Amino acid sequence: MLKGNCIIAQSGGPTSAINASAYGAITEALASSAIQKVYGAKNGILGVLREELFDFEEEDKEELDYFKTTPSSGLGSCRYRLAHAKDDKKDYIRIFEVFKAHNIRYFFYIGGNDSMDTVSKLSAHAKKINYDIRILGIPKTIDNDLMGTDHCPGFGSAAKYIIGSTLECAIDASVYDSNIITIIEVMGRNAGWLAAAAALAKSKRFDVPDLIYLPEYPFSYENFEKDIKKVYSEKGKVLVVVSEGIKDSKGNYIEHMDTQDHDIFGHAQLGGVGSILGEYVKNHIEKRVKVVQLGILQRCAMHFASKTDIEESCYIGKRAVQYAIEGKSGYLVGIKRLANTPYKYDAELFEIEKAANSEHLIPLEWINKEGNFVTKDCIEYIKPLIQGEPDIPMENGVPRYGKLKKKLIPKKCINLNEGRI
Repeated sequence: MLKGNCIIAQSGGPTSAINASAYGAITEALASSAIQKVYGAKNGILGVLREELFDFEEEDKEELDYFKTTPSSGLGSCRYRLAHAKDDKKDYIRIFEVFKAHNIRYFFYIGGNDSMDTVSKLSAHAKKINYDIRILGIPKTIDNDLMGTDHCPGFGSAAKYIIGSTLECAIDASVYDSNIITIIEVMGRNAGWLAAAAALAKSKRFDVPDLIYLPEYPFSYENFEKDIKKVYSEKGKVLVVVSEGIKDSKGNYIEHMDTQDHDIFGHAQLGGVGSILGEYVKNHIEKRVKVVQLGILQRCAMHFASKTDIEESCYIGKRAVQYAIEGKSGYLVGIKRLANTPYKYDAELFEIEKAANSEHLIPLEWINKEGNFVTKDCIEYIKPLIQGEPDIPMENGVPRYGKLKKKLIPKKCINLNEGRI
């Protein structure tokens, strides 16, 4: 049994479930005889580079107990890309200097595609320098675009919020005896899973949404106009859900490309396609248009989270620690779906190289032939992931969320990267 200390860190965008994964890993690590000290890194891998670590045993137990149902990234997050070691070793030298100084033998990184890139690079470097450490990635992303795992922790809760919001927008638009077209823009970048989830709002009572547009299917203004006019002539009202990352047949985002910013990983900063389509509708179809941009609300809406999502996120965090103690390293700890009715799942290891920097997209056969809705198979895939409501403690009528002190422990090594990060 490898004995030593561990670091748990979070990276990338917040979700309703990322703290549940951290809670699972923290509690399992604290209970382990192999892991002697359980540290958190402030702001992801940046916290390691800056040697900004805090001890979970120093946290108030009550606050830690609330952590499972607290949204967003409670440990602090970052978006920082490690260079390839062959091109620049400075970050690697610094990270392993910190690991050695604090006897870190276990490292758990909770995040999405780019975070798994960090896991992959650190795992490879540890092997190269023969440093005995177990490094595992724990998935997190509302976009549900991480390869390997059946789905990603965080997706089910965001999907549930979008479904509820779609219904509420439809009911709001129905109260007046006048024509209106409503466009709801949701996140997802290059994967349409979140927009697809809106299809679960459709029922015998509420026939919405009418149209859904996804990044996986080429977008055409001509077809869009035909689709809108067809529904509009039949119902007098149209509700459209559109993913922020829809593209034309040449792969160009529908947004104005000259106004797009990019993050450190080179990803276009999306958001605003709903307004662009809204202007198109005003100019070609109907002046009365409402554009709803859910924005960051869909990421951390714990008040409308999925119990299934929270519970399996916590479970995956626990299993990551168990796998590491068993000797596993260099893997993504993903979710394997065992059955749909009733829904059953378990943890499964996936090679980190296959998960890093790859995208899990909606299969084209799960999109209808018109490219404006999803099929029953897609709906059945999503349905189990939104079930149940977590038991959220309340205080004076509002959710009682936990807040960690994150008091930093003393540093043990000089900062070789001073001024670099």
